[in-house]
Amino acid sequence: MASDDQILQRCFHEWMAIQEQELNQLLQALNQNENGGDDLTETSCAQLTEKSINSFQEYIDKRAQLSRLDISGLFSPSWNTALEKSLLWVAGCRPSMYIRLTYALCGSQVELHLSEIIQGLAGGNLGQISAAQLRMINDLHMKTIKEEDKLSNKLAGLQENIADQPIAIVAKRMSRVGEASGEVDHALDEHESSMANILQEADKLRLSTLKELLSILTPLQGVDFLVASKKLHLCMHEWGKIRDNRHGRR
Repeated sequence: MASDDQILQRCFHEWMAIQEQELNQLLQALNQNENGGDDLTETSCAQLTEKSINSFQEYIDKRAQLSRLDISGLFSPSWNTALEKSLLWVAGCRPSMYIRLTYALCGSQVELHLSEIIQGLAGGNLGQISAAQLRMINDLHMKTIKEEDKLSNKLAGLQENIADQPIAIVAKRMSRVGEASGEVDHALDEHESSMANILQEADKLRLSTLKELLSILTPLQGVDFLVASKKLHLCMHEWGKIRDNRHGRR
């Protein structure tokens, strides 16, 4: 019978496999478009982005179920590299990173395709983002940061509760360090339940931010963004493995 950690690991590895599969589909569509094949229509782009959103929804639904199994395992995942763990915010990425990535892509693609943009030949990627879109993205950025701060404060409060009653007082009274305590078990169960609730709120914020960002971008820009975000996610995992090996951790 699989352990709780093995079940959580399987969920993560299945998610990474989906990321890789969807990345290949997105790249294939972009490459066909750039190589003079069938034009990548708005409808086909929208279908690709919708598929990614649906996959993400399924993933966070599964995480919500598993969070009741072992929430501490999701906050300190054994399947992530040390590099990835150092970047976690509420057991995942900060939603505001989606916007920071969009800004970075806009700048890099303007530089890369500057001559095409001047000639009016650019293909509608993130280098072609409009002023109106940038204003909406900035508004989304500010809103997302506020929501992140609220959740960070909630999590900080939970962490501080460990030094409060009853856990800290029971620990002080104990004659032997770490002996079993029904009172502590009950308090930690409540603590983990609250952590699971915060994780679900954070995952909902990640999903809603992604949806709103993709609704601001054109369908082609959305595909462009998803390619970059999935590549970044997969690359950070692989780069983390290299660094773990370098430090003798794996």
